[in-house]
Amino acid sequence: MRLGVIDIGSNTVHLLVVDAHPGAQPLPAFSHKTELRLSENLEADGRVSDRTADRLVAFIRECLEVAEDQGVGDLFAFATSALRESPNGDAVIERVRVETGVELEALSGPDEARMTFLAVRRWFGWSSGRLLVVDIGGGSLELATGLDEEPDVALSLPLGAGRLTREHLHDDPPTEAAARELRSLVRSALAEQVRPLLTSGSPDRAVGTSKTMRSLARIAGAAPRAEGPFVRRTLTRDDLRAIVARVRPLDEAARSLLPGVSEGRARQLYAGALVAEAALDLLQVEQLDICPWALREGLILRRLDHLAS
Repeated sequence: MRLGVIDIGSNTVHLLVVDAHPGAQPLPAFSHKTELRLSENLEADGRVSDRTADRLVAFIRECLEVAEDQGVGDLFAFATSALRESPNGDAVIERVRVETGVELEALSGPDEARMTFLAVRRWFGWSSGRLLVVDIGGGSLELATGLDEEPDVALSLPLGAGRLTREHLHDDPPTEAAARELRSLVRSALAEQVRPLLTSGSPDRAVGTSKTMRSLARIAGAAPRAEGPFVRRTLTRDDLRAIVARVRPLDEAARSLLPGVSEGRARQLYAGALVAEAALDLLQVEQLDICPWALREGLILRRLDHLAS
């Protein structure tokens, strides 16, 4: 079966086509994406502008053409925090349905955490024991822990790298005062929420997922993507402490020259590093293993499970 999933995130809209069968590993077959920067192109009241909605509809139409060309037999789509939290998010979702026929599922934050956790569990397997998963997106931070495929605790916090940059870091590079203020805010917000994760038991394996974590690991010396998904990649507290100090004085252009950092993600790299460092400190974790699977793969796996049943 060839399956396609359209992921409408805070930064990018991404169609991933996979060859997938129940009980087998989904194999990527084709990728088509654009940097819509949804969270950065909102009106002052947080509404999605007509121009941005036009671009979204146009790109989803492109995705439908690509999916047909690629022989996709089952296509589904989902949206995360930027569209979910927008005052006119429901209206944009309805417009997408009317103009393209695509039914967008607006995932809740805890659902994002649960689906990412499922992907990590399937990737590392049962021998990993209790997992702790840290996923830094553009609009939110997802945290989950558990022994099974369904986590015992699944949290979503408004600590995404893009959101924090947009709301708190107005200079390029950020001033020392703004950096200190953001560091304090992130740690206070996390400290209020981590108790359920800490009392659920110590993890046997702590895992980081998604683009921000992969970029940070790459800066710390992890193998490039070209070496394949099965190379072990890690990120430590010491790595993050060094990255935070290194990145803060750099402007956006200089950050984009760091290994693993794209131009589109360079501006929000510092906020992402602050969140990652705070998460490891407050969760008392020394090291993360980087997982190549995240939310998209979790949703694909859920879809396959439902089709199989």
